[in-house]
Amino acid sequence: MASSRRDLAVRATVDQGLLSPAEPVVALLDTAGIRASATALTSAFAAVTDAHVLHAFAVKATPLVPVLRLLHEAGLGAEVASPGELALARAAGIPPARTVLDSPAKTPAELRQALALGIAVNADSLQELARLDALVASAPTASPLGLRVNPQVGAGSIGALSTATATSKFGVTLRDEGARKTVVQACLERPWLTRLHTHTGSQGIPLALMAQAVGEVYVLAEEVNRAAGRQQIDTLDIGGGLPVNFASDEETPTYAEYARLLADTVPGLFDGRYRLVTEFGRSLLAKHGTVLARVEYTKTSGGRPIAVTHAGVQLATRTVYAPEAWPLRVLAYDSEGRPRTDDVTVQDVAGPACFAGDLLATGRALPLLHPGDVVAVPDTGAYYFAHHYAYNSLRRPGIHGFTVDDDGAVTFATVREAQTLDEIVAEAGGARADALVR
Repeated sequence: MASSRRDLAVRATVDQGLLSPAEPVVALLDTAGIRASATALTSAFAAVTDAHVLHAFAVKATPLVPVLRLLHEAGLGAEVASPGELALARAAGIPPARTVLDSPAKTPAELRQALALGIAVNADSLQELARLDALVASAPTASPLGLRVNPQVGAGSIGALSTATATSKFGVTLRDEGARKTVVQACLERPWLTRLHTHTGSQGIPLALMAQAVGEVYVLAEEVNRAAGRQQIDTLDIGGGLPVNFASDEETPTYAEYARLLADTVPGLFDGRYRLVTEFGRSLLAKHGTVLARVEYTKTSGGRPIAVTHAGVQLATRTVYAPEAWPLRVLAYDSEGRPRTDDVTVQDVAGPACFAGDLLATGRALPLLHPGDVVAVPDTGAYYFAHHYAYNSLRRPGIHGFTVDDDGAVTFATVREAQTLDEIVAEAGGARADALVR
């Protein structure tokens, strides 16, 4: 079980000195868990269709080259949304044919690079289509080209992550007056436009809403193909967005549930006429990452115990600023990395940053924490420790993948070294100290 592997890894970080007074915060990735999620995804779609499916991992979720290489070896491609993410995917060895470029703000240089490499591109607006017109006319390309549409099906429980609302900044709308006719005509005028793309959002989006949006785009593809008198649209990019359960170790909902729902809701999607692309991110990595931090001090304020740790807003930025939308579990271990099982006490778990709201958990029932204990924050493998927020110039932690053999022995592999103080100074203009006083 993932939880037992995690317990063994926590103990091993202490035993092997990865977590210590000198290195009081580290991040872990369970490589067996990541592989299992990749297999669950590919198997779920293979169970409902024989169509060609490219599962392109959303690099934004965990932009780490070793993670991208691991997923590539597991059969996944990459969805990128910036020159930086594309550079990471290329460094990981992911070929252009298994890479998809999305973004609402692609520059001409980004588009030219993608078309020169043969990377699939989803245009996000009619203006971007016009820009592609000129580029396609100027030089041949092997890039499959598509258009992102917004089916305007509504929002989930987290507005900021809902991308198919009436006023979303993403894609070309389908329900605004005259919009659908414009989209169909735009496709007919461009025989090279062979894909449609949609993405409803991620955390907080119910599966039924995701399936509804996919159904809307499938119907649009059928409409375009009828109007064209041929199958011009041959690929549907259905995005990602499977939400993650942050309340327990249970992995729900599952890819299998979503694939079956799509098969029931949009059966034509899987009849072999369309190639498919998915862009899952958080759901592949979140459950397989854990932040570990030492408790440095404890105190009581207003009658409530507070444990001050080295993990806070610099790692769990969303949780600190929007705790209702992004609650995280906190697990208690003793100073040797063994799970604490004593009676629980309501307490706060705080981070190291210099503002009052830097709290991982408020009023949480846990075994009473002591200096030197270890707190583990699971479900943080996506959008947490790989997206460092440099508040107080706190160092980025080291990230280590781990494996556990049949005898329970834990082996670590460094994914990213901990940031040094010299690197912090360099990023802050340390080589240009006199730039403003000359």
